[in-house]
Amino acid sequence: MALSCGIIGLPMVGKTTFFNLLTQAGIQTSGFFSGKTATNIGHSTIPDERLDFLTNLFHPKKTTFAQIEVIDIPGLVQGSSQGQGTGNEFLTSIRNTDVLAHIVRAFDNKNVPHVQDTLDLMRDINTINMELLFADLQLIETRLTRINTGNKKKLEHPKEEEALKKCQSLLEQEKPLNQLELTEEEAEALKHITFLTNKPMLIVLNLDETQLAQNDYPQKEAVEAYCQEHDLELLTVSAKVEEEIQELPKDERHVFMEELGIATSGINRMAKALYKQLGLISFLTAGEDEVRAWPITKGITAKVAAGKIHSDIERGFIRAETIAFAQLQEVGTMTAARDKGFFRLEGKEYIVKDGDIINFRFNV
Repeated sequence: MALSCGIIGLPMVGKTTFFNLLTQAGIQTSGFFSGKTATNIGHSTIPDERLDFLTNLFHPKKTTFAQIEVIDIPGLVQGSSQGQGTGNEFLTSIRNTDVLAHIVRAFDNKNVPHVQDTLDLMRDINTINMELLFADLQLIETRLTRINTGNKKKLEHPKEEEALKKCQSLLEQEKPLNQLELTEEEAEALKHITFLTNKPMLIVLNLDETQLAQNDYPQKEAVEAYCQEHDLELLTVSAKVEEEIQELPKDERHVFMEELGIATSGINRMAKALYKQLGLISFLTAGEDEVRAWPITKGITAKVAAGKIHSDIERGFIRAETIAFAQLQEVGTMTAARDKGFFRLEGKEYIVKDGDIINFRFNV
């Protein structure tokens, strides 16, 4: 199953716009809060300059970029953890995601009213966080009740009740579960439960064009301090500017971005940050038929990586002929790389690194 990112936030902060920018889905957005309950699902291509280089080198029939699943989750309101508004839909959708992108509104637009009437970034961040926290508390209380109903405890694991109470204690201090240190046994005991405050999260501030150009927005110091304290990656992106960039022909985008002082597209930065948050890296394959990025979890072996292409390659794995992308880029051609001795033959236990260009040798 593909790893997925859930886009969350209050209504009217730009969630569906970001979803469209990431997936090119073209879902209708509304200028006013409509109480939307539909969950949109699409796929986002992960930009990779290495594939652009390899495409220019090999001129393949096709180039395939890595992708992740993106889920546009209905707007959260205060009380969602108790089923208020679209709460039940929100909780069901969010539990199925692997990483969260919390869109926070920094722009002010009288034509797009804020659900709370006023702009307050820290209040909005805390509203979402508290709903996630309350949902986890409610889940724990329900589970503890089930464990202790009847004459005999109904435990999935001997340490489950003890670990749940440890989680409950931290949540009651209004702290997320990603700050909790569990023993290996306690973590194993809770493996069957999906907690929301334990998911990796990215904070994405949706700025207007002026805020983006000036790199300034309300409560900037407070937001930056909060993200630093909670070890959260913070991105500043203007959805409006990104829409304007995507509407331009590709050959004109660079000029427009230069005029605005934008070095890299914000939506590209967001896609790459989500990929990283999911713990994913890419190994690359290159030839005249196809240049391709293969998403894998960081830390897997060459033999397992081979199975991402085809189970036959994993089963009949002999060696992985490997070169680091940076080395190929340095000399410019495969022939020059061979002359330099940059190619290596790696065995099945070799840990694949991001940007490895691999040709698998196998025999079935």
